[in-house]
Amino acid sequence: MTESTAEALMTTDTSATAARDAEDARKANVYSAEVSEFYDLIYQGRGKNYAHEAAFVTELVRARRPGAASLLDVACGTGKHLRTFRLTFDEVEGVELSPTMCAAARRKLPGVAVHEGDIRWFDTGRTYDAVCSLFGTVGYMAGTAELEAAVGRMAAHLPTGGVLIVEPWYFPDRFTDGHIAGDFVRGVDRTVTRVMRVARTTGSTVRQEAHWSVADTTGVHHFDQVQIFTLFEPADYIAAFRRAGCDVEYLESEDIGDGRGLFVGVRR
Repeated sequence: MTESTAEALMTTDTSATAARDAEDARKANVYSAEVSEFYDLIYQGRGKNYAHEAAFVTELVRARRPGAASLLDVACGTGKHLRTFRLTFDEVEGVELSPTMCAAARRKLPGVAVHEGDIRWFDTGRTYDAVCSLFGTVGYMAGTAELEAAVGRMAAHLPTGGVLIVEPWYFPDRFTDGHIAGDFVRGVDRTVTRVMRVARTTGSTVRQEAHWSVADTTGVHHFDQVQIFTLFEPADYIAAFRRAGCDVEYLESEDIGDGRGLFVGVRR
């Protein structure tokens, strides 16, 4: 870790910690440079199997569009799903809001276009046989209008018969209010811990607050992260898909994420 990075660890996310209303905190949903740096290490420690998840999504796409040759991964993060997708599709691209996550994905995937853009209004200028958004990114949408905007933008990048796959965030009846969690991971030259609490604030709005500590050769550093989510009902997702011109089904599955299942749509 560079000295400048170490200094940033002490200061970067203080505004997120201080945020007291949903609008300010939602701005902090964009992953910072610090979170981006340790993101892969945390989920490696959790045993997240990106290759298996991407292979499962590929199977779902090919079952509905056997000749699918191109895929767009929206909110692609550091590009770990794309690593497998590029082996199973002729063309893959990504969209990611966080500049530092984009940079991480581009380092992993030379030659793959990773566009910096917002799920609600991105436009890559072309269509793909399949579009996916995994890891519950749509849970960041502030309400049904934003959810419909996000699903609509993804569907707009599909031809007739194209496949749209979205992993939801938690449904209200599957959410544990006040849930606490923690991670402890040893890397080659650092140890990272993250503790968090996830709780409803008002109505369907959820606040997730995490505190990170990083020990490395330069010292021990701390930073905070606040994220704001919305608990959408299954009917909200179905309505968004239909409004975007897609026939849709919900698949229960343990093959993806935390077992939240997937919404799978086909563009009419």
